[in-house]
Amino acid sequence: MANRQRPGEILTKTEKMKRLQSAKNEDVEFSAELADHEDIEALRRSEAADRRQGREIND
Repeated sequence: MANRQRPGEILTKTEKMKRLQSAKNEDVEFSAELADHEDIEALRRSEAADRRQGREIND
């Protein structure tokens, strides 16, 4: 039987943590040569969010 999520289903904290951990390892291609100011700002914000999330997971 497949484990499928229903729309609006509330996840447990453990399920949320598992999803967050797996989402952090997404393979995304980034080219510094083609990046503009907005891309660099988005990258900085993403890294800061990862650091904050990492602290919450490890606390």
